[in-house]
Amino acid sequence: MQFRVGSTNSTTSLLRRHQSFVSHSTSPPSQTSKWNLNTRQINLRTLLNPIKENPNSLPSLLSYAQIFQLLTGTHFYKLGQQVHALMTLQGLQPNAYVAAKMVAMYASHGDIDSALFVFNRIDGERSSLLYNSILRGCAKNGYTEKTLEMYYDMNSIGLRPDNFTFPFVLKCCAELLRVGVGKCVHGQSLRVGLECDLYVGTSLIDMYVKCGEILEARKLFDEMPMRDVSSWNALIAGYMKNGVVGIAEDLFRRMSNRNIVSWTAMISGYAQNGLGDRAFDLFEEMQREGSEVKPNWVTIMSVLPACAHAAALEQGRRIHSYARWIGLDSNSYVQTALVSMYAKCGSLVDARSCFDRLCVKDKGLVAWNTMITAYASHGLGMEAVRTFEEMIRFRVQPDFISFTGLLSGCSHSGLVDIGLKYFNCMNSVYSVEPRVEHYACVVDLLGRAGRLVEAKELIDRMPMQPGPSIWGALLAACRTHRNVEIGEIAAKQLFVLEPENSGNYVLLSNMYAEVGRWEEVDNLRVIFKDQGMKKNPGCSWIEINGKAHLFHGGDTYHPQAKEIYMLLEDLPKKIKAAGYVPDTSFVLHDVSEEEKEHNLTTHSEKLAIAFGLLNTYPGTVLRVTKNLRICVDCHTATKYISKIYDREIIVRDVNRFHHFKDGSCSCGDYW
Repeated sequence: MQFRVGSTNSTTSLLRRHQSFVSHSTSPPSQTSKWNLNTRQINLRTLLNPIKENPNSLPSLLSYAQIFQLLTGTHFYKLGQQVHALMTLQGLQPNAYVAAKMVAMYASHGDIDSALFVFNRIDGERSSLLYNSILRGCAKNGYTEKTLEMYYDMNSIGLRPDNFTFPFVLKCCAELLRVGVGKCVHGQSLRVGLECDLYVGTSLIDMYVKCGEILEARKLFDEMPMRDVSSWNALIAGYMKNGVVGIAEDLFRRMSNRNIVSWTAMISGYAQNGLGDRAFDLFEEMQREGSEVKPNWVTIMSVLPACAHAAALEQGRRIHSYARWIGLDSNSYVQTALVSMYAKCGSLVDARSCFDRLCVKDKGLVAWNTMITAYASHGLGMEAVRTFEEMIRFRVQPDFISFTGLLSGCSHSGLVDIGLKYFNCMNSVYSVEPRVEHYACVVDLLGRAGRLVEAKELIDRMPMQPGPSIWGALLAACRTHRNVEIGEIAAKQLFVLEPENSGNYVLLSNMYAEVGRWEEVDNLRVIFKDQGMKKNPGCSWIEINGKAHLFHGGDTYHPQAKEIYMLLEDLPKKIKAAGYVPDTSFVLHDVSEEEKEHNLTTHSEKLAIAFGLLNTYPGTVLRVTKNLRICVDCHTATKYISKIYDREIIVRDVNRFHHFKDGSCSCGDYW
């Protein structure tokens, strides 16, 4: 840390230039903060005016403590440095009390290095107030390890932690998932008699929740003699995180004083647990006239993932309109969440529009990563590459997520050489160490291109243990390129790594069936049955007029099932006339060819498309989402359907988006 130190007069002149203090605030303060700021202005001028009138009349050590306290949390960091310089020129050494105020001032401006410099220069006895100042500063600025280090140091010299100490230490335990340390801190809080303190109790609940110890959190909650809304919110978030939605709902109903965090925790929890309808209902309840709490930007960010998960584009557009109406459309976090929502709902045009609305300074790493990943998921590899290069030109440092999106985009677009180039220079050029997910992308990249031997060799050279994502990518590639030998190696690894995943057995069984190895198919069926596994049922859904309609394969329960099947009965004739040939290679071998074709007709995505054709006007884009990978026959059939009915059909499967239009697909049949 460096201070500008000159003569007393020169430092005094620097202080004199700040007599207009508060008039240069960088953001418009609220009414309350204006009052606080004006009070600080008066108090600070009272302390500094004697210096202006008589440079020899310098503040006392106690006055410096008051000055640093008044500068804490303001926009006047330079003035704080100059006051520190003046104190140094005066030959005053801060005691523990003054140092605590100086540490708080520097930490409030994010300058932890200077805060630590002041802290470490105290030669005399350190106080709990001083330690609490540095603990607070480190914790609030993300120096979690340093916070715990300071806490250990505080205990080693015999200082007693108090109710200001424990919340910051527990916050860091939660962020680092150090439940063992958290339990030790809990024990110490009991020994010093703070088990009933509201803030310590709430911090303990939050720590246990974030470390996955929900039963410990609930036990503490039930034992607390007094709870505030934060305690309830922390527990609700914990139950939602663990998927125990019913108990979270019960707590929410029992709350007598809900705040914006309570509502947002519920909405976010519903979204995380795939309960989009409940998230939308609660969000709409907040908007109703007379609602006690109205949505804010965090609420909007919490509900948008529910739209993305359910591919509820119309619902997402309504939420976007609401955000625009209440003036949150320009919030950079909301805009970035909208980019993600639109991309995952299949509207890349809207996603790019929201991204372009962000000004340069608001296009942080998260926004760039969201756009790169959006292009990758839609199979637009070159656009993902261009966006990555544009990000580099704006001097935004990429991270592991940037490269996951980039390499995935290259994989889905067949950009093998470009993908390998970026993978090979990740560490040397961009200082990003390749992770398992990056190796999985490259195995997929090579596998899709048919370079299966290279993909297997890469797996053998990996510096870490290959996981299911690696072997899964290789098995899928072997299935596409009909390489049973390497496919068996991958499948056997997957049977060990994820024995309950039925999809791996199905893939290998299909590979055996395709080459006529029926004995192996029967053996796999026996294993499949003996282990009590069930094939993951395929389902697809389509949103019409804001409502999602779900279909399973062979579904006959939908109210319009009769009309849907009538359309599908005529469909094969129409598309066969245009050149369609059914691909029955993946249908069970022990049924007739006619039955095989009938089974293909009733796949869930075809049911959803037929329903969309029946219930929308000509020219309307159909958007279908499927929980599994779209099969080869459905992919081929949908190309012909898009041409015959003159429709754009967007299908989002578990891997990517397919945009069907005028008889072709955006993937170029490379998927």
